[in-house]
Amino acid sequence: MTTIDQRLQKLRARRSGADRATAVATDQQIEILRKQVLGEAYERRAGGKPFTRYALGAMQEVDPDYTRISVETAQRVENQLRQRLAADGLDTTYRLQGSVPLNVHIRGVSDVDLLTIGLGSLYYAPAGVRAQRGDYSPPLRDTLVLLRDLRRMSEPALRAAFPAVDVDTTNAKAIKLSGGSLARPVDVVPSVWWDTVQYQLSDLEHDRGVSIYHKFDNVTIDNLPFLHIKRVSDRDVVAFGSLRKAIRLCKNVKADSEEEGTVIGLSSFEIAGLLYHADLTALRAGAQWELGILAETQRHLDWCYHHPAEAQALMTPDGSRRILDTPEKVTALRRLSMEMDKLLRQVAREQNAVLYLQESPSLESSRRAVEQLIVQ
Repeated sequence: MTTIDQRLQKLRARRSGADRATAVATDQQIEILRKQVLGEAYERRAGGKPFTRYALGAMQEVDPDYTRISVETAQRVENQLRQRLAADGLDTTYRLQGSVPLNVHIRGVSDVDLLTIGLGSLYYAPAGVRAQRGDYSPPLRDTLVLLRDLRRMSEPALRAAFPAVDVDTTNAKAIKLSGGSLARPVDVVPSVWWDTVQYQLSDLEHDRGVSIYHKFDNVTIDNLPFLHIKRVSDRDVVAFGSLRKAIRLCKNVKADSEEEGTVIGLSSFEIAGLLYHADLTALRAGAQWELGILAETQRHLDWCYHHPAEAQALMTPDGSRRILDTPEKVTALRRLSMEMDKLLRQVAREQNAVLYLQESPSLESSRRAVEQLIVQ
């Protein structure tokens, strides 16, 4: 069996949820099997051109029904946890973070990050306008103590609410729920609000941060998940939906490469950040010529690889840090770029008779061959 056939099978299993079927309830396992038999629209495209079919399939969003089930499962966990914590005197509110609310997840059975935000105490930037006016009252309890109690109380509450579910408490930042009666795995992430300087000025929730609790070190980690989602989403609108497709494409290539032994140490957050800086004009063209998304993704990663100083200066969409902030991430970028080079060349060879005769056509000619093609 060729590598591309294996990749197509893995892509199908990942998107249908068959790769993680044991992590969900029995009724969902049956639904996963049914949908896998039916197949998806991309599987009927690019007949006889498997590399092209893989590239197109890797860009597509996961079945919206699967995403809906992920969100509903997180809401089910939220409802149970909210009631039980309130009964113990701890008020909470909840938000989603990560790939699912951004719609760049690549798995039918995808973990959902459920932020469990303790109320009654928070962190805030002392330089913000509210802090300077003295708007913040002394908290009812120390914020770090609140977070420690939130984590300590959530673990038995979740076990009591979902006795058949595997409740894994060994992770430092999340309580991981899977199996039993749950339709999707859910990561419960204890946290509190972090009122940034910008949030104190704008009063817009996407400017508000969260401080996540680290169980073993008894410290907090500041994050801006809603600003990340907002900025990537806004840029995707300008790109006519092509930015999300480019992110999914890279994430699928990373997943398959790692199964084949090539580790690409970039997180979903970092991949989204890199593609955020891709050329918007080229991405917009991908709304008409879908393979143009592949061409721009390869070009941008190749540019990052060949311009290390400029690439290492690129900031995450939320502005919190440099994306490639360690030598290991620079190495990971190089590996992802090389994998995208290989995919582009193979797609170009399938689409162009002249390039098909060349074992390794140039990247420039490969981009030209695919960037303005309409694939049925």
